[in-house]
Parts: sequence; structure tokens; C-alpha cells
Amino acid sequence: QVQLVESGGGLVQPGGSLRLSCAASGTIFSIYVMGWYRQAPGKQRELVATITRAGFASGSTNYADSVKGRFTISGDVGKNTVYLQMNSLKPEDTAVYYCNYKRGSLDYWGQGTQVTVSS
Repeated sequence: QVQLVESGGGLVQPGGSLRLSCAASGTIFSIYVMGWYRQAPGKQRELVATITRAGFASGSTNYADSVKGRFTISGDVGKNTVYLQMNSLKPEDTAVYYCNYKRGSLDYWGQGTQVTVSS
């Protein structure tokens, strides 16, 4: 079992920044993919960014086109934590953001954290 605890959401004005954190605990393997997805009201959940861990290093990253150049995903391997730095936020970034852990058939989700971009 893997538990994911997210933090860092909130209300921010357009153009502002937020940093989301996701701490994983439980049975964590040395190779996995963690990432962030988001779901806006009335829309399907969509990928935001993922990062791969292989051994003692964080590996490749992947971003949705809509956030490239504005969002950065990073990982602290020792803490089993991933971060999502979100800059130049837009109203269309408003959504519930979910942390995800994947390894093979294992697929875990956090409870979600609300991000609202509004003036």
C-alpha cells in the first residue's frame, strides 16, 4: 500500500505562483512514476506532469502542452516527495490537483488539493 498526502493548494491571482507537494509513504519501490493530474468541474481528469524515479535518482519528466514552460515537477528521492512549482498561473489552471503513484499494475491517488486562479 502507498499513501499520498498532498499540500500547497489555494487561491491565487492570475500570474501568481503556487507550489504543490506530495509525500508518499508505505511500500515505496525504487522504480516508479509519480505525477500530478487535475480535474476541472465538468471535465475529465488530465495529466499535468510526471517524473520517473529510477534507483537513487529522479529521471525523466513529462508535461502537458498546456503547462510547458510554466510548471516544473521535481522530486526529493530521500523524502519520497514530489513537487509541482506552478508559475504564471491562469484561470484555466483552476482545478482539483491529484497526486499519483504508478508502478506496474499499482496505481494510487491522493485525496486532491484545490487550486483556484482568480482575481
